[in-house]
Amino acid sequence: MEAALRQAYEAFGETQAERGVDLGAVEERLRAQRVETPSWGYGNSGTRFAVFPQPGVPRNPFEKLQDAAQVHAHTGICPSVALHIPWDRVEDYRELADYAASLGLRLGAINPNLFQDEEYRLGSVCNPDPAVRRRATDHLLECVEIAGEVKSRVLSLWLADGTNYPGQDSFVERRGRMLECLSEVYGRMPEDMRLLLEYKLFEPAFYHTDLCDWGTALTMCQKLGERALVLVDLGHHAQGVNVEHIVSLLLDEGRLGGFHFNNRKYADDDLIVGSVNPFELFLIYVELLEAEENPGVRIEYMIDQAHNIEPKIEAMILSVMNLQEAYAKALLVDREALREARRSGDVLSAHRVLLDAYSADVRPLCAKLREDLGGSADPVAAFRASGYLERVAEERREGRPAGWG
Repeated sequence: MEAALRQAYEAFGETQAERGVDLGAVEERLRAQRVETPSWGYGNSGTRFAVFPQPGVPRNPFEKLQDAAQVHAHTGICPSVALHIPWDRVEDYRELADYAASLGLRLGAINPNLFQDEEYRLGSVCNPDPAVRRRATDHLLECVEIAGEVKSRVLSLWLADGTNYPGQDSFVERRGRMLECLSEVYGRMPEDMRLLLEYKLFEPAFYHTDLCDWGTALTMCQKLGERALVLVDLGHHAQGVNVEHIVSLLLDEGRLGGFHFNNRKYADDDLIVGSVNPFELFLIYVELLEAEENPGVRIEYMIDQAHNIEPKIEAMILSVMNLQEAYAKALLVDREALREARRSGDVLSAHRVLLDAYSADVRPLCAKLREDLGGSADPVAAFRASGYLERVAEERREGRPAGWG
């Protein structure tokens, strides 16, 4: 550890000791933090108007894993990579899993794609055409099989199903079709596999979305079974929605399955998590911490972002750093002082307990932690200095870069 970093870390430790913080316990929790990165976050992406290519973008799932390994190497907490099918389809999934293992990674959540094919213009599992619903269901079953081949135990599903005009279809019938299709898939899942059901307020449908909020997702999960849980994407809500409140409610119901971390300003912007509203991210972790102490709680922490104009690997590294720092700040909350302030009705003292933790400069702590895990104190600087991007940009000049579709 460099002298300046050691000095900053020691000063941080002294400050926290004065507050009565058990820094050893905080570091233990931070070392156990895990964040899954998405294969599609390393490919070319853009807006609905254009896709913006970048040099060195992977051409296939194997090269996506190479880039993901860089994120894990520098941050120390990203050992798994989510796949998107068919974007990441290969002939031999066991070969892909073995290659991931050779890089110190494993394959994580399997994400089906039910929103790009022309047949899904009127929906997938909610489509009025039974042949289309059959095709959608078969694709979900294919993804269950792929998950088994790569030893993944998570099927993560987002549906674009909805309508654009009043009268276009029956809300109730569409819900029944969805339940019928998902029930078949749920019944074919292994006992140790979980279905994470994601919701979104709007887009691409603009009149109504079949899974539009946490309530519609929750009730569908309750109908399917206990291994169906809700996935919260931080960009999938109306303006001003209290996401940390939703998190607490889903935790209380035992139905919070995971997150797709990102940030938004207006809609589903898929910006770097913590870049626009870092305080919200901190408050979400505050709600999560006590639940994590329950051995029966298992929450999947996954990034889902589109790095359209920023360098992709650096953007992913910065995202993970933001998650580390938000988690560290939440771990510094004086829980006993917070409970006492709440019991006594001391509104501002309760609020100040959170502000005290949020205002802490945890960067020296996180830098030291990353070094302890074999990563980098300053991951972005270390990655830039490694020359990795320049090397793969030359190696990947030929062929078609991976991207949406």
